[in-house]
Amino acid sequence: MVTITDVARRAGVSTSTVSHVLNSTRFVSQDARDRVLEAIEALDYVPNHQARALVRSKTQQIGVAMSALTNLYFGEVVHAIEEAASAAGYTIVLADTHEDPDTEEKVVAALRERRLDGLILAPSVGAGKVLDRLARSGPPTVLVDRSPDPRFDSVCSENVKPMAQLVKHLAELGHRRIAMVAGMPGLTTSEERVAGYRMGLAAAGLPEIDELLVRGDSDAVHTHAAVDGLLDLAEPPTAIVAAQNTMVIATMRALRGRGLSVPGDVAVVGFDDFEWADAFSPRLTTVAQDATSIGAVAVKLLLRRIAGTESAPMAVRVPAQVRHRDSCGCTSAD
Repeated sequence: MVTITDVARRAGVSTSTVSHVLNSTRFVSQDARDRVLEAIEALDYVPNHQARALVRSKTQQIGVAMSALTNLYFGEVVHAIEEAASAAGYTIVLADTHEDPDTEEKVVAALRERRLDGLILAPSVGAGKVLDRLARSGPPTVLVDRSPDPRFDSVCSENVKPMAQLVKHLAELGHRRIAMVAGMPGLTTSEERVAGYRMGLAAAGLPEIDELLVRGDSDAVHTHAAVDGLLDLAEPPTAIVAAQNTMVIATMRALRGRGLSVPGDVAVVGFDDFEWADAFSPRLTTVAQDATSIGAVAVKLLLRRIAGTESAPMAVRVPAQVRHRDSCGCTSAD
């Protein structure tokens, strides 16, 4: 059986350094940490989690890492996490990843140095390295919104079916050229919503048209440019589905900038409801994600892991609800 001494010997460090890396009990230089992690992987070393639990003190703090400052939906999820954590006697330490892998790596490392009891992470597209480290020697971790790695518990919204329902609804209103402004490529949420868009077209008997599926990269600037490109087509779409709240707002602005009315000239629907969606004129038809349930379930899963529960990782899907308003072209009570 591989021991901590074997890991230390291969990494060229002391056994105490290996212990500090495993338990996040003291700062270890990035070079030494990388060598220890590489040795753990090469030797397939499995730490004695029960022994670690006996010596590891609890901080009653949970780390939360996501792009909370730039995404309205994540702000709601953080609020729900804080409420659920507080009810269980924990406080949260929030770090913004800005959807950037390099920033994400730094903030996750900083959170780990605080010896937090657990981590809730909305992983970026390039989170592979961070996830590998967390799987090998990190604190208990739960993924939210995105589930790219089956090694972790995760809690996400249903994405495919609600998106298909949006597209099918537009087709039932008579639209035949339905465009989609998709999110950042590589995110599981983005790809699942694209799959839902395609499913909705198929259910309505409509063909997939390559020029009508564009990327807004979950960003207002790119979305504005993508919508302009759609409007410049020889045969522009009569309806646009925006796959995220920042992009639905940018889509509305792009249409207004071209002097087009919604839904008179172009119908617009979006994924992600938000507080002002029914304050727009027209009121926005959206898919509402249950941020409260997502945050509460994430904390529940994490607390089970912190308590030492040993079971296969769970992947929880929380239902999302289509809210029909006016921007799709029909008037319906919310």
